[in-house]
Amino acid sequence: MAPSSVVVTIEKPNKFSLVEINGSDSTLLLEKQKAVSPKQFTWFLFLKANRVFACLSWLPMALKTMFLSVKKRIALSDVSEEEAKSRRLYRFIKVFLFISIFALVLEIFAHLKKWNLNMIQPWEVQGLFQWCYMTWLSFRVDYVAPLVLTMSKFCIVLFLIQSLDRLILCLGCFWIKYKNLKPRINGDAYDIEDGSSFPMVLVQIPMCNEREVFAQSIAAACQLDWPKDRILIQVLDDSDDGNLQLLIKDEVSLCREKGVNIIYRHRLIRTGYKAGNLKSAMACDYVKDYEFVAIFDADFQPNPDFLKQTVPHFKGDPELGLVQARWSFVNKDENLLTRLQNINLCFHFEVEQQVNGAFLNFFGFNGTAGVWRIKALEESGGWLERTTVEDMDIAVRAHLNGWKFIFLNDVKVLCELPESYEAYKKQQHRWHSGPMQLFRLCLPAIVTSKISVSKKANLIFLFFLLRKLILPFYSFTLFCIILPLTMFIPEAELPLWVICYIPIFMSFLNILPAPKSFPFLVPYLLFENTMSVTKFNAMISGLFQLGSAYEWVVTKKTGRSSESDLVALAERESKSLNEEKITRRHSESGLETLNKLKKQEEITPLKKRNRLYRKELVLAFLLLTAAARSLLSAHGVHFYFLLFQGLTFLVVGLDLIGEQIS
Repeated sequence: MAPSSVVVTIEKPNKFSLVEINGSDSTLLLEKQKAVSPKQFTWFLFLKANRVFACLSWLPMALKTMFLSVKKRIALSDVSEEEAKSRRLYRFIKVFLFISIFALVLEIFAHLKKWNLNMIQPWEVQGLFQWCYMTWLSFRVDYVAPLVLTMSKFCIVLFLIQSLDRLILCLGCFWIKYKNLKPRINGDAYDIEDGSSFPMVLVQIPMCNEREVFAQSIAAACQLDWPKDRILIQVLDDSDDGNLQLLIKDEVSLCREKGVNIIYRHRLIRTGYKAGNLKSAMACDYVKDYEFVAIFDADFQPNPDFLKQTVPHFKGDPELGLVQARWSFVNKDENLLTRLQNINLCFHFEVEQQVNGAFLNFFGFNGTAGVWRIKALEESGGWLERTTVEDMDIAVRAHLNGWKFIFLNDVKVLCELPESYEAYKKQQHRWHSGPMQLFRLCLPAIVTSKISVSKKANLIFLFFLLRKLILPFYSFTLFCIILPLTMFIPEAELPLWVICYIPIFMSFLNILPAPKSFPFLVPYLLFENTMSVTKFNAMISGLFQLGSAYEWVVTKKTGRSSESDLVALAERESKSLNEEKITRRHSESGLETLNKLKKQEEITPLKKRNRLYRKELVLAFLLLTAAARSLLSAHGVHFYFLLFQGLTFLVVGLDLIGEQIS
């Protein structure tokens, strides 16, 4: 051994080892040569085996826990009424799921057997099962694949047309911002000193069992900055709860004592839903004294200057029939569901409504936060009860009569988004079934109207067919039916740009009006595909006049939008009300009513149960089955898309998105 080397003997419990350190090479001082005894190696293997068995034992426990959680969720859930009624689509998807599972088992068996039937001659087939599988492949290539390929090409064409429409709308929005195109007020403003120069304005607040939000909407309407003798507020209450009626009457009485010109109306016969309520209110004799009517739903809170920002646009433009304001949402950051809704509605208002208003002077009335010229309503036939979208109905008829609309993107009215998936689903069902009812009814009137051919084409092909019929049709058919089907029919496989590139680009365009929502780009894309089953079912029910098309369900409110205003409202009341009014406000009868309500809520609390959405659950398992099949073909992007889309359907089907109800 070299003189420059040093031998060190290290004693350990089970062995001795020799380590040679060469002083001439300093880098070797950092290296250690370890000797491992057989006994230590055995213990090392036992330790690794123990960890493996621990993981294997944890996995069943985790799966069991998840299964019990899902089982509990299902046990505490109710099948929604809409699910129970729309059984045709559910049965179709369920049959499709069973066929897919059977096909997956067949493909897995063939994959394990390593059958490559392209290289097998018919006389080389072994067994009946292999012969059946070979027959199926031949039938699939000759008959099934061409049919699926034709369907997919048809849906892809619709997809491209609708994507082009959205791209043109976005370019129009960019042009509006670049040129700063905004509706301008013609003529001079109203004389503040002379109240008689202001037109007569009627404010209507239709409501039905809106216990959580009625007070805030009435208070906001009473704060509108307009001469007191030139405004009348109608509280149109369709509530069937006697105690709630007393509370609303009490709120109206309080506002009337403050000097507000406000009245309370309640219909004994509640027919026609919101349209019937508004129609009944417009039949009052005193309405003929008013020139304009502003409409606010029960959860809307207009700013005090709302009328001064909207009504002056009618001055100097006798052809203007509607001024629509934009919605803003107080609870847009409440949960994931409200964030995704905010993305959709921001695009709807800033792009669709603004572009159509600027270039076509027509768009669908949003039913609230708008001011109508009463003459336009009367000449267009007034409110009709024939559909569940009375706002779109009156807008189409007014457009056919030559009235113009403008949209004010800078005027915003605070409102509330539905926080539970159940409420959002019912709202979307009404919003997508009603237009198809209206299209059937209005098509003859559109064709025979005196408007230009270009306006007729816009109404029929863009407003109704492309945006109300084609969009939900291809979205559901292409991504929820054809895509998983192509995993079992590789000859009709969809290209990547259809399932990945263009959808992401279009989602990027949709999210531009809400730039703070960019982190939710992928969840937005997946959730929109998930909602396609609801929109498709609603579109079919409205187009073919099925029973669920005529259901009008009031969207559930939580009253969150009133929380930020309670302090300010209390301060205003304390300053404006004297001791006599406070005493009158808290009269004995009022206290008795409030005490009864509180006792009733304590004794019989409202039980909330989680919903179970069968169509979404069946589609979840269908997409997950297709994802498993895509693994056999080594489809990367297809697999991940189907996997995450299936998980999204599963989350929604178990009612795990939005407000958590216990």
